[in-house]
Amino acid sequence: MAIAAEAEQTENEREDTVVTHAPVAYIMSRFPKLTETFVLYEILAAQRAGVPVEVYPLRREKCKTMHKEAEPIVAKAHFTPWLSLAIIFVNLYYLLTKPITYLGTGLTLVRANLGSTRYLAGAILYFPKSVWMAKDMTRRGVTHIHAHFCSHPAATAYVIHQLTGIPYSFTAHGTDLHCDRHMLLEKVMDASSVIGISDYNRNLILEECGQQFASKVHVIHCGVDTAKFTPRTSPTSFDEGRGPMILLCIGTLHEVKGQTYLIQACARLRETSFDVQCHFIGDGADREILQTQCEQLGIKEHVVFWGPRTRDQIVEHLATADALVTPSVLTKSGQREGIPVVLMEGMASGVPCIGSNLSGIPELLGGECGLLPNPRDVDSIVENIKTLYHDPQLRRRLAENGRTRVEQEFDLVTNAEKLIGEFQLNSLAAS
Repeated sequence: MAIAAEAEQTENEREDTVVTHAPVAYIMSRFPKLTETFVLYEILAAQRAGVPVEVYPLRREKCKTMHKEAEPIVAKAHFTPWLSLAIIFVNLYYLLTKPITYLGTGLTLVRANLGSTRYLAGAILYFPKSVWMAKDMTRRGVTHIHAHFCSHPAATAYVIHQLTGIPYSFTAHGTDLHCDRHMLLEKVMDASSVIGISDYNRNLILEECGQQFASKVHVIHCGVDTAKFTPRTSPTSFDEGRGPMILLCIGTLHEVKGQTYLIQACARLRETSFDVQCHFIGDGADREILQTQCEQLGIKEHVVFWGPRTRDQIVEHLATADALVTPSVLTKSGQREGIPVVLMEGMASGVPCIGSNLSGIPELLGGECGLLPNPRDVDSIVENIKTLYHDPQLRRRLAENGRTRVEQEFDLVTNAEKLIGEFQLNSLAAS
């Protein structure tokens, strides 16, 4: 397994961190997932703030590349099988000691997820290990649970809360909220707080569950490390008139990311003598399809597929990019992104950004902090790139405005502190 040499915090610094609170448990679908850096760096920020974090992934992500900072967290994470003797014994324990709660919780999972094959199957499959987590968290003195994604992780937190009374919160991101909202009401009703990563998400939650929950549903943006992602100190080759305009696109190669429309846009630009190159970072199911598309459009030599990259490598790519393009779309199945963290990274790095006028993205790029073509609108993407191509002053203005917005509203440390403020934690001094 390749591990990125990018740790900013040494082992000694981690050991010197003063623990001020009882542990919080983090639940996520998969870990360590290279593309979900917001979970990893949020955990690290919580630890630096004196909050010990116990990590409970529902599944272990199989990956060839892993961020260096994830290594010690993975080593201590509580990975569980689908079933084991320990899991069976814990389930029998709760069945015998809390039969009404145990059976009632299981029945609620089934009832609330009827009509959703995916959520119902997940509820049944994850229930035994969720019960085991309840016992393990009690043993470890966990005083709060935070789940990332309002799908299976939030359902797991709900189960644990029913069995133990440990309060929980969860963050709703993108597809987990936008595609399927079965059991959302039950999760919101019992949560101590609910976090939407955008105003768009908060409004969607309240429309679905009711305005009576307005006081517990808050907006806390994901954030990026503004000390790590910093504006470049020298112009690009394109700025100096010595090379092509580098268009960078970062993310899983998947329909929801809209890469096919950027490729079409690049082909049109090349046909009209615009010297552009498109660089894709990431991997995914659509890689072969996208590469074939480039060959068919005759731009293979002007498109680079870099594959997965670590954070340090992404920082290097951003330093040479003339624009970051994230042409997100609403898929046929209803998937859409919330606010792509990669756009925050680009803005923090002083790179002009082109996104999509979709979901919460205008909350990041609006107000002359970026450009917002409509989803799937190749003509609009082409015109936005042409505008940046011809206007160096606009590129500089978007870069400066983007950096300022991220510093003010999307800073990792600031927003992690806001999230920690939502946790129902016991102070060690008080105990």
